[in-house]
Amino acid sequence: MRIAKTILAVNELRVERGGIAILDGVSWRVERGQHWVILGANGSGKTSLLSALTGYLTPTAGEISLLGKSYGQADWRELRQHIGLVSSAVRQMMADDEPALETVASGKYAMIDFWGRLTRPDKIRARRILRQIDCLLLAERPWRVLSQGERQRVLIGRALMARPRVLILDEPCAGLDPAAREHFLQFLQRLGRDRNAPTLVLVTHHVEEIMPVFSHVLILKNGRVLAAGEKLKMLKTRILSRAFNARTRLRIRTGRYQMGVSPKRGVVV
Repeated sequence: MRIAKTILAVNELRVERGGIAILDGVSWRVERGQHWVILGANGSGKTSLLSALTGYLTPTAGEISLLGKSYGQADWRELRQHIGLVSSAVRQMMADDEPALETVASGKYAMIDFWGRLTRPDKIRARRILRQIDCLLLAERPWRVLSQGERQRVLIGRALMARPRVLILDEPCAGLDPAAREHFLQFLQRLGRDRNAPTLVLVTHHVEEIMPVFSHVLILKNGRVLAAGEKLKMLKTRILSRAFNARTRLRIRTGRYQMGVSPKRGVVV
């Protein structure tokens, strides 16, 4: 039997700031072939975990390893190149006049507001990626005229330019209208089905955004792991009620989830 290779591993991670633990005893393992969702209410620790994974937040204790190399024992700046990140922070830094082709190509150099000269191979690969993300017609359009949904796709293309092993999508649907959100989620479904796709990690607090392609879920609450494992086992009304401190009702239809919240009658603990 073939043993799956570990892409990312977090063991007993603890992060303290000002004497307060914002992550406490977080353990998590991602294997090749899995696509994960990190789910939790506001303040559950999702952003802090991402910051630790990308090397921007130093752990107080515990261990993080990527592709078998551990934080603190390897150059995390080099390892970070294997992690693609699409977030609102990156979106806000893009240059208004930069065409989509350059935005995608700049991902190879991890450079915002690209000022270098693109090589022919860079242009060929960037166009190939634009076609892959259904944005080839946007190649010459500047950032300022792209819709929010188009911008998210272009940023994913930018991340793919560096051939990451892990692609983290930090609440990518924030700011999208319902139609644009659904189109974007369908795009994620197609991307995740591609046999050459990196491991996807979607960070959200909306179960409606969990597409069938996602196989596993990590649920955080108050900086701790509430549940982690296969999606069908983790997405249960009882678990989600605890995660969101509310009485929830979970429904699933054609592989998609919907969560309702009952009127508050007491605090779920």
